[in-house]
Amino acid sequence: MPDHTFRVNGEQVTVDVADDVRLLWVLRDILGITGPKYGCGINVCKACTSHLNGEAFNPCAVPVGDLGPDDEITTIEGLPATVGRDLHPMQRAWLDHDVAQCGYCQPGQIMAAVALVRRVQSEGRAVTDADLDSLRNICRCGTYPRIRAAISAAATDG
Repeated sequence: MPDHTFRVNGEQVTVDVADDVRLLWVLRDILGITGPKYGCGINVCKACTSHLNGEAFNPCAVPVGDLGPDDEITTIEGLPATVGRDLHPMQRAWLDHDVAQCGYCQPGQIMAAVALVRRVQSEGRAVTDADLDSLRNICRCGTYPRIRAAISAAATDG
C-alpha cells in the first residue's frame, strides 16, 4: 500500500493505506482522532465536519489519496490551537449557550460554524440569518436555536 503524508492538527503524519480509504477512517481508526464522528458516511449529515486548509469539509467523502504533504487537516481536537487558547471562542460560546444535548454532532457543528464565521468576516460583514440557514449539519436533538445563538455570539465576541 502507498504511504500518504499530510498534516493533522499541526503535526505531520504518514499513513500506509490504500488511496481510496476515506479520510474519516484514517483519522478515527488509524490515527485515533475521534472528534470527527461517523454519522452517515455519504457526506450528508456532516457529523464529521473538519477543516482542510482552513475550509470546512467532510472527511467521510475524501479519499486519503487526494491529500498531499502540504494539506492541513484540523479537527475539533486541534481547533483551540488555531487561536492559542484552551478553547476556541466557538467552543466557549457552545458552553455559554448550553448547546449540546447528546453532543454527538457538536464537533461537526462547531467546525462548520467556525469556517462560516471566518468566511463571513473575511468578506467584511456580520453573520446573517441567511448564513446560519446555509449550515446543513444535522442535529438530532434539535438544538438549532441554541446553535444559532452560539454562532452569533462567537462571531461578535471571538
